Amino acid sequence: MDASRRVFLTMCAAAPALALLPAEVAFGSAPGSAPTGTAPTGRGGGSGRRLTNLAHLRFLLTEVPVAASAAHTTFGIETQPTVLAPWTYADADGAGGFRRIGGGTLDPATGHWSQGAYNADDIARAAVVFLRDWQATGDRQSRDEARDLLRSLAFLQTASGPNAGRVVLWQQEDGSLNPSAIPVELPDPSDSGESYWLARTVWAFGEGYAAFRNADRAFAAFLLERLHLCLDALEQDSLSRVGQFVTSDGVPLPDWLIVGGADATAEAMLGLSAALTAAPRDSRIRRALQAYGDAVAAMVTDADEGWPFGAVLPWTGSLGFWHAWGAAAPEALGKAGALLRERAWTDAAIADAGRFTPIVLANGGPHNAWAPLPAEAQIAYGAHGRVAGALQASGSGGPGLRVLAGLAAGWFFGANAAGEPAYDPATGVTFDGIETDGRVNRNSGAESTIHGLLTMLLLDAHRDVAKIATSITGLRSHHGLRAIDAESARMSPGCTIETPEDGAWTGEGNLSSGAYVHVPDGEWVEFDVTEPGGLLHALIWRRAEDAGDAEWTFQAEDGTRTTITPAGGTGAAGLTEAEGMLVPQRLDGALGDGATVVRCTSRGDVRLDALLIQPQVASAVYETTAGAAVLYANGTREDLRIPPLAPGDGRAYDAAGSPRGQASRSGSVRLQGSGFTVTGV
Repeated sequence: MDASRRVFLTMCAAAPALALLPAEVAFGSAPGSAPTGTAPTGRGGGSGRRLTNLAHLRFLLTEVPVAASAAHTTFGIETQPTVLAPWTYADADGAGGFRRIGGGTLDPATGHWSQGAYNADDIARAAVVFLRDWQATGDRQSRDEARDLLRSLAFLQTASGPNAGRVVLWQQEDGSLNPSAIPVELPDPSDSGESYWLARTVWAFGEGYAAFRNADRAFAAFLLERLHLCLDALEQDSLSRVGQFVTSDGVPLPDWLIVGGADATAEAMLGLSAALTAAPRDSRIRRALQAYGDAVAAMVTDADEGWPFGAVLPWTGSLGFWHAWGAAAPEALGKAGALLRERAWTDAAIADAGRFTPIVLANGGPHNAWAPLPAEAQIAYGAHGRVAGALQASGSGGPGLRVLAGLAAGWFFGANAAGEPAYDPATGVTFDGIETDGRVNRNSGAESTIHGLLTMLLLDAHRDVAKIATSITGLRSHHGLRAIDAESARMSPGCTIETPEDGAWTGEGNLSSGAYVHVPDGEWVEFDVTEPGGLLHALIWRRAEDAGDAEWTFQAEDGTRTTITPAGGTGAAGLTEAEGMLVPQRLDGALGDGATVVRCTSRGDVRLDALLIQPQVASAVYETTAGAAVLYANGTREDLRIPPLAPGDGRAYDAAGSPRGQASRSGSVRLQGSGFTVTGV
C-alpha cells in the first residue's frame, strides 16, 4: 500500500474523528533551527481585487543547494546549483507568525529531519500554483518561481538505473536526498515503485511543459523529456496492466490505477491533459491519458443506487470508503473527457458535481472520510476538490454547477464548523484543518496553503463563483444523513451487541460507534423513525460467504411493506484487507409522512451496524452578507414542493445543473426530481 494512503487509513481507524493536535504532536516534529516569521502581505491582499495571495507560500519557499550525480541532476545545474522548495509544515508561533519545519524529528547533530525538510508532493503542487498564477497574470516572479520549483522536482526524479523515472520523496536542508524516511514509508526506498509523488510529478511536468512551450522552448523540451521518463516508469508498472482487473469483495475493478487509486491517477491525468493539449500529436501521452481515464471511469458509482450518491470511488481497496482528500477524479474526468471526447467521462463528472456535492454540503462540508458515514476533519485539500470538480463539470453541464462551486468554496470564508474563514486573502494563509466540533488547526503548512491557493486561482478566474463564495460568512444549519446505531434500538432477546477488540476499523471501513448487533436467524432489531419521507439504507457488515438475508418491515399509518437485503455473499475479498464489506444498501421506497417502525428480522446470520436515514430533501442554510442562502437537494426522482427554510428568490436545477425555473412559487420551494434548488444567492 502506498505510504500516503496507509497513513490516511491509520488515522481513519484510530478514532471516530481526526484530532487536530498542535503541530509538534500531530506531525511528530521537534523545535529546530528553521526560520520563524510572519508571511508578508503580497499582491492580492485583502484590499486588492484578487483573492489569490502568494505571500505565505513564498514565505515557505527556500533555496536548496543541489549537486549533480549519476542518478540525480536537473536543468541548468552547472550554472544554477540551487533550486526552490517549500518547507513541509508551518506551525503558528503564537505571535501571529509561523515557524517553518520539516517532517518528523530534527537531529541537531546532522541537521537532518527523520523524514526531510521538503518533499516532492509539495514541490510539485507548489509549482502548479505558480504556473497557474503566471498564466493568469503574466507575473514574472511567479514564472521564475515555477521554473525553479520544476527544476527542484526534476532533481528528485531518478534519471538513470533500475528506478529511472520514479521520484525520491524527501530532501534535507543541505540538498541531500532521503529515500528511506523514518518511520518507514512505502515504497521504500521511495523511488522504488509507483507513488503519489510520481503521479504529482506527472501533473507538474505536464502543466509546466504546456506553460513554457512558447516562453522557453529549451526548458519545455527538458520537461517533456522528464515527463516521458515518468511514462517509462509508469509503463513498467500500472500501464503494463492496462485491461487487467482485480477483485475487490467480488467486484472486478481496474488494476492499472496508479497505486490502486483513482485519487493518485487523477492528479497524473491533470498533467497529461495539459501536456496533450500542448502536444496533441504525442501518442504516448494520449495513450496514457486514455488508459488512465478508462480506469478512473470504472470507479464511477450510480447515484440512483444510493451510497455514495454518484461519487467516484478513490481506491480499489474498499467499496465502502470515499475520501475528500485528493478527490481530483471528477475534475480529471471532466477535463480529459472533453479533450478526448469521452462523453461518459464528462457525464460522470457532472453526476459527481450535481448529485454528490449537494449531499456533501448538506452534511456540513467536505469531511475527509466517508467510511462509509461522513466523519473526520475538513481540510483545504478536500474543499478544493469539490470546487474544482464542480467548475470543470459546469463546462459540459449547466450553470447550476457553478452555483454549487460557489457554495463549496464558501468553506474557505466561514461555511464550516468553526464559522470563521479558513483562508485569509490579506496574508495567503490557509489553516491546516477544521474539526467537526469547530476546533481549528491554525498551522498553515504547504499542502493546505497550496490547495487554498488553487481554489483562489479558480475563484479569480470565475468572478461569478467568487461572488457567491465571498458572500458566505457562516453555516447556519445543515440537514443530511443520520445514522441510528443498531445497539441503541429495540432488539429481541437473542441479539447480542458485539464490540470488536481491534476497534471500529474493519480493514475497509468504520463501524458506526465502534460496535454492531449480531442478529441470529429469527431474531430482530426495531427502529423508530420519525423523519417524514426519508430514504433508508441498511448498514450491514456483510460476510464473504452466503449468510442469508435481512428482512425489513416498515409499519406506518398507511400500511406495511417488506423488502430484503443480503447479509453476506460478497464473494472473495480479493485485494481488500478483510473479507466482507460495510457498504450501505438502499432500501426500496421512501418513508411516508408519519412515524414508521422499521424492523430488521434475520433470515440467516446478520451483523447489523446501523440504519442510515437520507432526508427526502437534504439542505444547508448559509449565513451571507445579504441574509441567508439555502441549498435544497432532492433525494427522490419526483418533483417536489416544500416550505422554504428562509426567504429568498432563486432557481431550481436538474441533476446536471440546468435551470428548471424559479425556485419559489405560491409560498413553496420547487425541486426537480434528483435535482437541487438554491435560494438567496
